[in-house]
Amino acid sequence: MNKIVVTGGAGFIGSHLCEELLKRGNYVICVDNFFTGSMKNIDHLRKNNNFEVIRHDITLPLFVECDQIYNLACPASPVHYQHNPIKTIKCNTVGMVNMLGLAKRTGAIILQASTSEVYGDPLEHPQKENYWGNVNPIGVRSCYDEGKRVAEALCMDYHRQNKVDVRIIRIFNTYGPRMAKDDGRVVSNFIVQALKSEDITVYGDGKQTRSFQYVSDLVEGMIKMMEHDDFIGPVNLGNPDEFTMLELVEKVLDLTGSSSKIVFKELPKDDPTRRKPDISLAKEKLKWEPVVKLEIGLKDTIDYFSTV
Repeated sequence: MNKIVVTGGAGFIGSHLCEELLKRGNYVICVDNFFTGSMKNIDHLRKNNNFEVIRHDITLPLFVECDQIYNLACPASPVHYQHNPIKTIKCNTVGMVNMLGLAKRTGAIILQASTSEVYGDPLEHPQKENYWGNVNPIGVRSCYDEGKRVAEALCMDYHRQNKVDVRIIRIFNTYGPRMAKDDGRVVSNFIVQALKSEDITVYGDGKQTRSFQYVSDLVEGMIKMMEHDDFIGPVNLGNPDEFTMLELVEKVLDLTGSSSKIVFKELPKDDPTRRKPDISLAKEKLKWEPVVKLEIGLKDTIDYFSTV
């Protein structure tokens, strides 16, 4: 039985990861400061004797024994990471150093949840792992974009200098049950507005694109990456099916039967116009690719939001 630390374990993705790791017979230590995570996301896991919750901020050192660390701790939507940008960048730098220090001391494998935001507003399409990105280092999103880029650099330096066993994944837009309804992400925004019959807010002309992967696909990719012995990444984990914002709105309206109207607002600063992963490397190295189609995943997500 592996003893596994999941930082950010009470968050949207983290809670699904904790659940799957427990199903596979591991002992899971969920570490979260509950800035964006929620106890509701993990309530159903707390009866499990192999599950432990520690309220802790990773910008402070953590002293536990473990075999693996999934480092997911960090606000991941612009609404949340721009709320306290200094805390966000500290999480990605000081927090990363603390988690790498824990991995070094315990000999644990550490997987860093990086992001497609390291590509910025990409000049290459679709994005491959060897693309270095087009990021504004002093923009309003830089606490997250540049923070995650520094976190990747720290992982590689700890790997080269201290022989820490690292894995780096770059997560593209992910959706599913347990997303926070006020996190400002496009899928949750559209669904919540549609269910409340409010105007649906589309930024820019709605022709900017994203790719959307369902959370169970991501969790499968993360575990495959952790268990791969001779590949440290970085590797893209995302769904290469590309949709415009207007196409996504139409799907949400169709599935909810909502009569909401679309209203257009100004595009936020440094918001990428196109985003789509090249997942050739994940297919080759991890034998992984997403299987959940957008309509199926959206139905599950709509069902979840209907109850909350």
